Amino acid sequence: MTKYVYSKDQSYQKFNVDDELNIRRKKLSKLREKGVAFPNNFRRNSISNQLHKKYAHTSNVELIQLNIEVTIAGRIISQRIMGKASFITIRDAEGCIQLYITSNSLATNLYDENIKQWDLGDILGARGILFRTRTGELSIYCKEIRLLTKSLRPLPDKFHGLNNQETKYRQRYLDLIINENTRKTFKIRSLVISEIRQFMKKNNFMEVETPMMHTIAGGAIAHPFITHHNKLGIDMYLRIAPELYLKKLVIGGFERIFEINRSFRNEGISSYHNPEFTMMEIYMAYADYRDIIILVQNLLRSVTQKILGSNIINYGDYELDFKHPFTQISIKEAILYYLPETRSQNIDDICTAVSIAKSLGIKVKSCWTLHRIHMVIFEEVIEKKIIQPTCVTSYPIEISPLARRNDNNPEFADRFELFIAGREIGNGFSELNDPEDQKERFLKQAYGKKNKINNNNVHIHYDEDYLIALEYGLPPTAGIGIGIDRLIMLLTDSHTIRDVILFPTLRPK
Repeated sequence: MTKYVYSKDQSYQKFNVDDELNIRRKKLSKLREKGVAFPNNFRRNSISNQLHKKYAHTSNVELIQLNIEVTIAGRIISQRIMGKASFITIRDAEGCIQLYITSNSLATNLYDENIKQWDLGDILGARGILFRTRTGELSIYCKEIRLLTKSLRPLPDKFHGLNNQETKYRQRYLDLIINENTRKTFKIRSLVISEIRQFMKKNNFMEVETPMMHTIAGGAIAHPFITHHNKLGIDMYLRIAPELYLKKLVIGGFERIFEINRSFRNEGISSYHNPEFTMMEIYMAYADYRDIIILVQNLLRSVTQKILGSNIINYGDYELDFKHPFTQISIKEAILYYLPETRSQNIDDICTAVSIAKSLGIKVKSCWTLHRIHMVIFEEVIEKKIIQPTCVTSYPIEISPLARRNDNNPEFADRFELFIAGREIGNGFSELNDPEDQKERFLKQAYGKKNKINNNNVHIHYDEDYLIALEYGLPPTAGIGIGIDRLIMLLTDSHTIRDVILFPTLRPK
Protein backbone atom coordinates (compact mmCIF):
# COMPACT_ATOMS: atom_id res chain seq x y z
CA MET A 1 0.00 0.00 0.00
CA THR A 2 1.39 3.37 -1.03
CA LYS A 3 0.38 6.80 0.23
CA TYR A 4 1.78 10.29 -0.02
CA VAL A 5 3.03 12.31 2.93
CA TYR A 6 5.01 15.46 3.49
CA SER A 7 8.68 14.87 4.17
CA LYS A 8 10.74 16.90 6.64
CA ASP A 9 11.58 19.44 3.94
CA GLN A 10 7.81 19.78 3.20
CA SER A 11 8.09 18.17 -0.27
CA TYR A 12 5.34 15.77 -1.24
CA GLN A 13 6.84 12.28 -1.39
CA LYS A 14 5.74 8.71 -1.89
CA PHE A 15 5.66 6.63 1.27
CA ASN A 16 5.19 2.87 1.21
CA VAL A 17 3.39 1.75 4.36
CA ASP A 18 4.03 -1.93 3.64
CA ASP A 19 7.79 -1.35 3.50
CA GLU A 20 7.69 0.51 6.80
CA LEU A 21 5.60 -2.28 8.36
CA ASN A 22 8.16 -4.86 7.27
CA ILE A 23 11.03 -2.83 8.72
CA ARG A 24 9.24 -2.46 12.05
CA ARG A 25 8.24 -6.13 12.16
CA LYS A 26 11.89 -7.08 11.78
CA LYS A 27 12.73 -4.83 14.72
CA LEU A 28 10.01 -6.54 16.75
CA SER A 29 11.38 -9.97 15.82
CA LYS A 30 14.76 -8.99 17.25
CA LEU A 31 13.06 -7.90 20.47
CA ARG A 32 11.28 -11.27 20.67
CA GLU A 33 14.60 -13.06 20.21
CA LYS A 34 15.99 -11.12 23.17
CA GLY A 35 12.87 -11.89 25.22
CA VAL A 36 12.08 -8.21 25.81
CA ALA A 37 9.05 -7.69 23.56
CA PHE A 38 6.01 -6.16 25.28
CA PRO A 39 7.18 -6.16 28.93
CA ASN A 40 4.64 -5.43 31.66
CA ASN A 41 6.77 -4.81 34.73
CA PHE A 42 7.36 -1.06 34.41
CA ARG A 43 5.57 1.27 36.83
CA ARG A 44 5.52 5.06 36.71
CA ASN A 45 5.15 7.56 39.53
CA SER A 46 4.65 10.75 37.51
CA ILE A 47 2.44 12.31 34.82
CA SER A 48 3.86 14.92 32.46
CA ASN A 49 1.36 17.69 33.11
CA GLN A 50 1.66 17.30 36.88
CA LEU A 51 5.42 17.76 36.62
CA HIS A 52 5.06 20.86 34.46
CA LYS A 53 2.60 22.39 36.93
CA LYS A 54 4.51 21.48 40.07
CA TYR A 55 7.88 22.74 38.82
CA ALA A 56 6.71 25.56 36.55
CA HIS A 57 8.66 28.17 38.53
CA THR A 58 11.61 26.03 39.61
CA SER A 59 14.91 27.05 38.02
CA ASN A 60 17.47 24.62 36.67
CA VAL A 61 19.81 25.40 39.56
CA GLU A 62 17.07 24.56 42.04
CA LEU A 63 16.17 21.37 40.16
CA ILE A 64 19.78 20.19 40.25
CA GLN A 65 19.95 20.87 43.98
CA LEU A 66 16.67 19.02 44.59
CA ASN A 67 17.84 16.02 42.50
CA ILE A 68 14.25 14.94 41.75
CA GLU A 69 14.01 11.43 40.31
CA VAL A 70 10.85 10.51 38.39
CA THR A 71 9.58 7.58 36.36
CA ILE A 72 7.32 8.31 33.44
CA ALA A 73 5.87 6.59 30.37
CA GLY A 74 4.37 7.62 27.06
CA ARG A 75 4.34 7.43 23.27
CA ILE A 76 7.16 8.86 21.15
CA ILE A 77 5.81 11.81 19.15
CA SER A 78 9.13 13.33 18.10
CA GLN A 79 12.79 12.47 18.35
CA ARG A 80 16.20 13.89 17.49
CA ILE A 81 18.65 11.00 17.45
CA MET A 82 22.27 12.18 17.35
CA GLY A 83 25.67 10.58 17.79
CA LYS A 84 26.03 10.29 21.55
CA ALA A 85 22.98 12.20 22.79
CA SER A 86 19.33 12.38 21.79
CA PHE A 87 16.12 14.18 22.65
CA ILE A 88 12.84 12.25 22.60
CA THR A 89 9.45 13.79 23.33
CA ILE A 90 6.82 11.45 24.72
CA ARG A 91 3.12 12.04 25.32
CA ASP A 92 1.01 10.52 28.08
CA ALA A 93 -2.67 11.08 28.89
CA GLU A 94 -2.10 14.60 30.22
CA GLY A 95 0.58 16.11 28.00
CA CYS A 96 4.16 15.88 26.76
CA ILE A 97 7.64 15.92 28.26
CA GLN A 98 11.11 15.75 26.78
CA LEU A 99 13.61 12.99 27.56
CA TYR A 100 17.35 13.57 27.27
CA ILE A 101 19.40 10.44 26.65
CA THR A 102 23.17 10.09 26.40
CA SER A 103 25.29 7.04 25.72
CA ASN A 104 27.19 7.66 28.98
CA SER A 105 24.10 7.61 31.20
CA LEU A 106 22.78 4.22 30.06
CA ALA A 107 23.91 0.62 30.24
CA THR A 108 26.62 -0.49 27.82
CA ASN A 109 25.52 -0.63 24.16
CA LEU A 110 21.90 0.26 25.04
CA TYR A 111 22.13 3.59 23.25
CA ASP A 112 23.46 2.29 19.94
CA GLU A 113 21.65 -1.05 19.84
CA ASN A 114 18.22 0.04 21.00
CA ILE A 115 17.52 3.76 21.09
CA LYS A 116 18.60 4.33 17.52
CA GLN A 117 16.16 1.61 16.47
CA TRP A 118 13.09 3.20 18.04
CA ASP A 119 10.37 4.78 15.89
CA LEU A 120 7.67 7.40 16.22
CA GLY A 121 4.68 5.80 17.92
CA ASP A 122 6.70 3.45 20.12
CA ILE A 123 5.80 3.53 23.82
CA LEU A 124 8.62 4.05 26.32
CA GLY A 125 9.17 3.95 30.06
CA ALA A 126 11.90 6.13 31.52
CA ARG A 127 13.54 6.91 34.88
CA GLY A 128 15.66 9.97 35.40
CA ILE A 129 16.37 13.35 36.99
CA LEU A 130 14.46 16.55 36.25
CA PHE A 131 16.39 19.47 34.75
CA ARG A 132 15.92 22.37 32.36
CA THR A 133 17.59 22.70 28.98
CA ARG A 134 19.32 25.88 27.84
CA THR A 135 16.01 27.01 26.34
CA GLY A 136 14.30 26.49 29.71
CA GLU A 137 12.30 23.39 28.79
CA LEU A 138 11.59 21.00 31.66
CA SER A 139 13.15 17.65 30.72
CA ILE A 140 14.25 14.34 32.18
CA TYR A 141 17.90 13.27 32.12
CA CYS A 142 17.41 9.53 31.69
CA LYS A 143 19.25 6.97 33.80
CA GLU A 144 17.09 4.12 32.55
CA ILE A 145 14.84 3.85 29.52
CA ARG A 146 12.91 0.89 28.12
CA LEU A 147 10.79 0.11 25.11
CA LEU A 148 7.40 -1.04 26.44
CA THR A 149 5.42 -1.38 23.20
CA LYS A 150 6.68 -1.51 19.62
CA SER A 151 4.43 0.39 17.20
CA LEU A 152 4.27 -1.49 13.90
CA ARG A 153 2.31 1.08 11.92
CA PRO A 154 3.75 4.53 11.18
CA LEU A 155 1.84 7.53 12.49
CA PRO A 156 0.43 10.15 10.10
CA ASP A 157 2.63 13.16 9.48
CA LYS A 158 2.47 15.30 12.62
CA PHE A 159 2.36 18.60 10.72
CA HIS A 160 -0.66 17.71 8.60
CA GLY A 161 -2.40 15.09 10.71
CA LEU A 162 -5.39 13.17 9.41
CA ASN A 163 -6.77 14.94 6.36
CA ASN A 164 -9.44 12.34 5.70
CA GLN A 165 -12.45 12.98 7.95
CA GLU A 166 -13.75 9.43 7.62
CA THR A 167 -10.40 8.05 8.77
CA LYS A 168 -10.71 10.23 11.88
CA TYR A 169 -14.00 8.53 12.75
CA ARG A 170 -13.12 4.98 11.69
CA GLN A 171 -9.74 5.04 13.40
CA ARG A 172 -10.51 7.27 16.36
CA TYR A 173 -7.51 5.87 18.23
CA LEU A 174 -5.29 7.36 15.51
CA ASP A 175 -7.13 10.68 15.67
CA LEU A 176 -6.59 10.75 19.44
CA ILE A 177 -2.87 10.07 19.04
CA ILE A 178 -2.40 12.84 16.49
CA ASN A 179 -4.98 15.50 17.29
CA GLU A 180 -4.76 17.47 20.51
CA ASN A 181 -8.13 19.14 19.87
CA THR A 182 -9.81 15.73 19.65
CA ARG A 183 -8.33 14.70 22.99
CA LYS A 184 -9.46 18.00 24.50
CA THR A 185 -13.01 17.55 23.19
CA PHE A 186 -13.46 14.16 24.81
CA LYS A 187 -11.86 15.25 28.07
CA ILE A 188 -14.38 18.10 28.19
CA ARG A 189 -17.17 15.65 27.42
CA SER A 190 -16.16 13.50 30.38
CA LEU A 191 -15.88 16.52 32.69
CA VAL A 192 -19.26 17.88 31.61
CA ILE A 193 -21.06 14.61 32.29
CA SER A 194 -19.30 14.32 35.65
CA GLU A 195 -20.32 17.88 36.57
CA ILE A 196 -23.92 17.20 35.52
CA ARG A 197 -23.99 14.24 37.90
CA GLN A 198 -22.53 16.32 40.71
CA PHE A 199 -25.08 19.08 40.13
CA MET A 200 -27.97 16.63 40.14
CA LYS A 201 -26.69 14.98 43.32
CA LYS A 202 -26.41 18.38 45.05
CA ASN A 203 -30.03 19.04 44.09
CA ASN A 204 -31.18 15.75 45.65
CA PHE A 205 -31.75 13.82 42.42
CA MET A 206 -31.08 10.09 42.36
CA GLU A 207 -29.46 8.52 39.31
CA VAL A 208 -31.24 5.40 38.04
CA GLU A 209 -30.90 2.88 35.22
CA THR A 210 -33.78 1.62 33.13
CA PRO A 211 -33.88 -1.13 30.48
CA MET A 212 -32.13 -0.73 27.14
CA MET A 213 -34.29 -3.44 25.55
CA HIS A 214 -38.04 -2.90 25.53
CA THR A 215 -40.90 -5.17 24.63
CA ILE A 216 -42.78 -2.10 23.37
CA ALA A 217 -41.14 0.77 21.48
CA GLY A 218 -42.59 3.59 23.57
CA GLY A 219 -41.71 6.97 25.01
CA ALA A 220 -41.22 8.75 21.68
CA ILE A 221 -42.31 8.62 18.05
CA ALA A 222 -39.43 7.10 16.08
CA HIS A 223 -38.24 4.05 14.14
CA PRO A 224 -36.75 1.50 16.57
CA PHE A 225 -33.98 -1.03 16.10
CA ILE A 226 -35.52 -4.49 16.39
CA THR A 227 -33.79 -7.53 17.86
CA HIS A 228 -35.00 -10.97 18.93
CA HIS A 229 -34.78 -12.72 22.30
CA ASN A 230 -34.20 -16.39 21.48
CA LYS A 231 -35.17 -17.84 24.87
CA LEU A 232 -38.38 -15.81 25.22
CA GLY A 233 -39.18 -16.11 21.53
CA ILE A 234 -40.14 -12.44 21.19
CA ASP A 235 -38.99 -9.40 19.28
CA MET A 236 -37.54 -6.63 21.40
CA TYR A 237 -36.67 -3.02 20.68
CA LEU A 238 -33.60 -1.02 21.58
CA ARG A 239 -35.01 1.87 23.50
CA ILE A 240 -35.92 5.05 21.69
CA ALA A 241 -36.53 6.84 25.01
CA PRO A 242 -36.57 5.83 28.70
CA GLU A 243 -39.48 8.14 29.58
CA LEU A 244 -42.21 5.65 30.48
CA TYR A 245 -39.95 3.58 32.74
CA LEU A 246 -38.73 6.69 34.53
CA LYS A 247 -42.26 7.91 35.20
CA LYS A 248 -43.11 4.49 36.59
CA LEU A 249 -40.33 5.09 39.11
CA VAL A 250 -41.87 8.43 40.07
CA ILE A 251 -45.16 6.60 40.61
CA GLY A 252 -43.22 4.18 42.80
CA GLY A 253 -42.07 7.01 45.04
CA PHE A 254 -38.71 8.18 43.66
CA GLU A 255 -39.62 11.84 43.40
CA ARG A 256 -36.40 13.24 41.91
CA ILE A 257 -34.59 11.03 39.40
CA PHE A 258 -32.41 11.27 36.33
CA GLU A 259 -30.73 8.94 33.87
CA ILE A 260 -27.81 9.51 31.51
CA ASN A 261 -27.67 6.71 29.00
CA ARG A 262 -27.91 5.64 25.38
CA SER A 263 -30.99 5.69 23.21
CA PHE A 264 -31.32 4.34 19.68
CA ARG A 265 -33.33 5.48 16.68
CA ASN A 266 -33.22 3.67 13.36
CA GLU A 267 -33.29 6.84 11.33
CA GLY A 268 -31.07 9.15 9.29
CA ILE A 269 -27.50 10.21 9.98
CA SER A 270 -26.59 13.89 9.77
CA SER A 271 -24.38 16.49 11.41
CA TYR A 272 -26.89 16.54 14.31
CA HIS A 273 -28.14 12.93 14.29
CA ASN A 274 -26.47 9.63 15.14
CA PRO A 275 -28.55 6.43 15.47
CA GLU A 276 -26.94 5.73 18.86
CA PHE A 277 -26.86 8.79 21.08
CA THR A 278 -26.64 9.86 24.72
CA MET A 279 -29.64 11.39 26.44
CA MET A 280 -30.27 12.71 29.89
CA GLU A 281 -33.81 12.58 31.23
CA ILE A 282 -34.85 14.30 34.46
CA TYR A 283 -38.13 13.92 36.39
CA MET A 284 -39.19 15.98 39.36
CA ALA A 285 -42.41 15.43 41.32
CA TYR A 286 -44.49 18.36 42.58
CA ALA A 287 -43.19 20.61 39.83
CA ASP A 288 -44.27 21.93 36.45
CA TYR A 289 -42.40 22.80 33.26
CA ARG A 290 -41.49 26.25 34.59
CA ASP A 291 -39.59 24.63 37.46
CA ILE A 292 -37.72 22.50 34.94
CA ILE A 293 -36.72 25.62 32.98
CA ILE A 294 -35.19 27.09 36.14
CA LEU A 295 -33.42 23.80 36.94
CA VAL A 296 -31.91 23.56 33.45
CA GLN A 297 -30.82 27.21 33.53
CA ASN A 298 -28.97 26.57 36.77
CA LEU A 299 -27.52 23.30 35.48
CA LEU A 300 -26.06 24.85 32.32
CA ARG A 301 -24.85 27.88 34.23
CA SER A 302 -22.98 25.59 36.63
CA VAL A 303 -21.52 23.39 33.87
CA THR A 304 -20.25 26.27 31.73
CA GLN A 305 -18.70 28.08 34.68
CA LYS A 306 -17.01 25.07 36.26
CA ILE A 307 -15.82 23.34 33.11
CA LEU A 308 -15.15 26.25 30.75
CA GLY A 309 -14.53 28.96 33.34
CA SER A 310 -17.22 31.30 32.00
CA ASN A 311 -20.96 31.55 31.40
CA ILE A 312 -20.25 33.25 28.08
CA ILE A 313 -18.97 30.78 25.48
CA ASN A 314 -18.07 30.97 21.80
CA TYR A 315 -19.76 28.73 19.26
CA GLY A 316 -18.70 29.45 15.71
CA ASP A 317 -19.44 33.13 15.10
CA TYR A 318 -21.81 33.32 18.07
CA GLU A 319 -21.25 34.32 21.67
CA LEU A 320 -23.70 32.32 23.77
CA ASP A 321 -24.90 33.69 27.11
CA PHE A 322 -25.67 31.17 29.86
CA LYS A 323 -25.37 33.73 32.62
CA HIS A 324 -28.77 35.38 32.29
CA PRO A 325 -32.23 33.74 32.43
CA PHE A 326 -33.25 32.06 29.20
CA THR A 327 -35.65 33.87 26.89
CA GLN A 328 -39.17 32.37 26.90
CA ILE A 329 -41.33 32.77 23.82
CA SER A 330 -44.35 30.94 22.36
CA ILE A 331 -44.35 29.49 18.86
CA LYS A 332 -46.76 32.19 17.70
CA GLU A 333 -44.66 34.94 19.29
CA ALA A 334 -41.54 33.49 17.65
CA ILE A 335 -43.18 33.65 14.22
CA LEU A 336 -44.17 37.28 14.74
CA TYR A 337 -40.74 38.19 16.12
CA TYR A 338 -38.55 36.48 13.53
CA LEU A 339 -40.88 37.18 10.58
CA PRO A 340 -41.74 40.87 11.07
CA GLU A 341 -43.72 40.93 7.83
CA THR A 342 -46.37 38.76 9.55
CA ARG A 343 -47.07 41.27 12.32
CA SER A 344 -49.61 43.14 10.24
CA GLN A 345 -51.44 39.92 9.40
CA ASN A 346 -53.86 37.76 11.37
CA ILE A 347 -51.84 34.57 11.64
CA ASP A 348 -54.63 32.99 13.71
CA ASP A 349 -56.67 32.86 10.51
CA ILE A 350 -55.98 29.54 8.81
CA CYS A 351 -56.19 30.98 5.29
CA THR A 352 -53.67 33.65 6.21
CA ALA A 353 -51.43 31.04 7.84
CA VAL A 354 -51.59 28.89 4.69
CA SER A 355 -50.69 31.90 2.56
CA ILE A 356 -47.71 32.75 4.78
CA ALA A 357 -46.51 29.14 4.72
CA LYS A 358 -46.72 28.96 0.92
CA SER A 359 -44.84 32.26 0.60
CA LEU A 360 -42.04 30.62 2.59
CA GLY A 361 -41.89 27.66 0.21
CA ILE A 362 -43.76 25.26 2.49
CA LYS A 363 -46.09 22.75 0.84
CA VAL A 364 -49.20 22.83 3.01
CA LYS A 365 -51.33 19.69 3.30
CA SER A 366 -55.10 20.00 3.34
CA CYS A 367 -55.36 17.96 6.56
CA TRP A 368 -53.18 20.34 8.57
CA THR A 369 -54.73 22.31 11.39
CA LEU A 370 -53.84 25.92 12.12
CA HIS A 371 -51.54 24.83 14.92
CA ARG A 372 -49.81 22.32 12.66
CA ILE A 373 -49.17 25.05 10.08
CA HIS A 374 -47.70 27.30 12.76
CA MET A 375 -45.55 24.39 13.91
CA VAL A 376 -44.20 23.68 10.43
CA ILE A 377 -43.43 27.36 9.83
CA PHE A 378 -41.53 27.35 13.11
CA GLU A 379 -39.61 24.16 12.32
CA GLU A 380 -38.76 25.07 8.74
CA VAL A 381 -37.98 28.77 9.11
CA ILE A 382 -37.71 29.98 12.71
CA GLU A 383 -35.68 27.33 14.60
CA LYS A 384 -32.41 28.10 12.86
CA LYS A 385 -32.77 31.81 13.69
CA ILE A 386 -32.79 31.22 17.47
CA ILE A 387 -29.23 31.66 18.69
CA GLN A 388 -29.26 32.54 22.41
CA PRO A 389 -30.65 29.95 24.88
CA THR A 390 -34.41 30.17 24.39
CA CYS A 391 -37.33 28.14 25.75
CA VAL A 392 -40.05 27.94 23.12
CA THR A 393 -43.49 27.23 24.62
CA SER A 394 -47.12 26.61 23.65
CA TYR A 395 -46.77 23.42 21.62
CA PRO A 396 -49.98 21.98 20.15
CA ILE A 397 -51.44 19.11 22.14
CA GLU A 398 -51.74 17.06 18.93
CA ILE A 399 -47.95 16.64 18.78
CA SER A 400 -47.45 16.34 22.55
CA PRO A 401 -48.95 12.94 23.47
CA LEU A 402 -47.31 12.64 26.90
CA ALA A 403 -47.60 16.27 28.02
CA ARG A 404 -50.23 17.83 30.29
CA ARG A 405 -52.85 20.08 28.74
CA ASN A 406 -52.66 23.76 29.51
CA ASP A 407 -55.36 24.76 32.00
CA ASN A 408 -56.25 27.98 30.17
CA ASN A 409 -56.07 26.63 26.63
CA PRO A 410 -56.44 22.84 26.34
CA GLU A 411 -55.41 22.93 22.67
CA PHE A 412 -51.86 23.51 23.88
CA ALA A 413 -49.53 21.54 26.14
CA ASP A 414 -47.54 22.78 29.12
CA ARG A 415 -44.40 22.11 27.13
CA PHE A 416 -41.22 23.82 26.02
CA GLU A 417 -38.23 23.04 23.88
CA LEU A 418 -34.80 24.54 24.54
CA PHE A 419 -33.07 25.94 21.47
CA ILE A 420 -29.48 27.13 21.33
CA ALA A 421 -27.52 28.14 18.22
CA GLY A 422 -30.40 27.16 15.97
CA ARG A 423 -30.84 23.62 17.29
CA GLU A 424 -33.08 21.84 19.76
CA ILE A 425 -31.12 20.81 22.85
CA GLY A 426 -33.93 19.71 25.17
CA ASN A 427 -37.64 18.91 25.28
CA GLY A 428 -39.51 19.35 28.57
CA PHE A 429 -43.05 19.49 29.85
CA SER A 430 -45.44 19.03 32.71
CA GLU A 431 -46.27 15.34 32.60
CA LEU A 432 -49.72 14.08 31.72
CA ASN A 433 -50.92 12.18 34.80
CA ASP A 434 -54.58 11.70 33.85
CA PRO A 435 -54.79 7.99 32.90
CA GLU A 436 -58.01 8.38 30.91
CA ASP A 437 -56.66 11.29 28.87
CA GLN A 438 -53.44 9.34 28.30
CA LYS A 439 -55.34 6.27 27.14
CA GLU A 440 -57.35 8.35 24.70
CA ARG A 441 -54.18 9.83 23.23
CA PHE A 442 -52.48 6.43 22.97
CA LEU A 443 -55.48 5.03 21.15
CA LYS A 444 -55.61 8.01 18.82
CA GLN A 445 -51.96 7.50 17.96
CA ALA A 446 -52.16 3.76 17.51
CA TYR A 447 -55.50 3.40 15.75
CA GLY A 448 -56.32 6.86 14.43
CA LYS A 449 -56.42 8.01 10.83
CA LYS A 450 -53.45 7.01 8.70
CA ASN A 451 -51.01 9.88 8.42
CA LYS A 452 -47.44 10.40 7.36
CA ILE A 453 -46.13 8.89 10.58
CA ASN A 454 -48.07 5.64 10.23
CA ASN A 455 -47.28 5.34 6.53
CA ASN A 456 -43.59 5.53 7.36
CA ASN A 457 -43.96 2.51 9.67
CA VAL A 458 -42.98 4.41 12.78
CA HIS A 459 -43.75 2.15 15.73
CA ILE A 460 -46.55 3.53 17.90
CA HIS A 461 -47.69 1.02 20.49
CA TYR A 462 -50.48 1.04 23.01
CA ASP A 463 -48.57 0.66 26.29
CA GLU A 464 -51.14 -0.88 28.61
CA ASP A 465 -48.69 -1.41 31.46
CA TYR A 466 -47.90 2.29 31.62
CA LEU A 467 -51.62 3.08 31.79
CA ILE A 468 -52.02 0.61 34.67
CA ALA A 469 -49.14 2.35 36.46
CA LEU A 470 -50.79 5.75 35.89
CA GLU A 471 -53.98 4.45 37.50
CA TYR A 472 -52.05 4.04 40.76
CA GLY A 473 -51.37 7.78 40.63
CA LEU A 474 -48.53 9.85 39.21
CA PRO A 475 -48.02 12.97 41.35
CA PRO A 476 -47.85 16.32 39.57
CA THR A 477 -44.54 15.92 37.75
CA ALA A 478 -42.38 17.68 35.19
CA GLY A 479 -39.50 16.34 33.15
CA ILE A 480 -37.06 17.01 30.36
CA GLY A 481 -34.89 15.12 27.93
CA ILE A 482 -31.57 16.74 27.01
CA GLY A 483 -29.38 15.65 24.10
CA ILE A 484 -25.96 15.26 25.71
CA ASP A 485 -24.14 14.97 22.38
CA ARG A 486 -25.64 18.22 21.10
CA LEU A 487 -24.82 19.94 24.38
CA ILE A 488 -21.20 18.79 24.09
CA MET A 489 -21.11 20.16 20.54
CA LEU A 490 -21.96 23.60 21.92
CA LEU A 491 -19.45 23.43 24.75
CA THR A 492 -16.58 22.29 22.50
CA ASP A 493 -17.41 24.45 19.47
CA SER A 494 -17.96 21.32 17.37
CA HIS A 495 -20.18 21.46 14.31
CA THR A 496 -20.89 17.82 13.62
CA ILE A 497 -22.10 15.24 16.12
CA ARG A 498 -19.44 12.81 14.90
CA ASP A 499 -16.79 15.01 16.47
CA VAL A 500 -18.21 14.49 19.98
CA ILE A 501 -18.98 10.75 19.78
CA LEU A 502 -15.89 8.58 20.13
CA PHE A 503 -17.08 5.94 17.68
CA PRO A 504 -19.94 7.35 15.57
CA THR A 505 -22.04 5.10 13.34
CA LEU A 506 -20.48 4.67 9.88
CA ARG A 507 -21.30 2.67 6.80
CA PRO A 508 -19.07 -0.44 6.65
CA LYS A 509 -16.21 -0.24 4.17
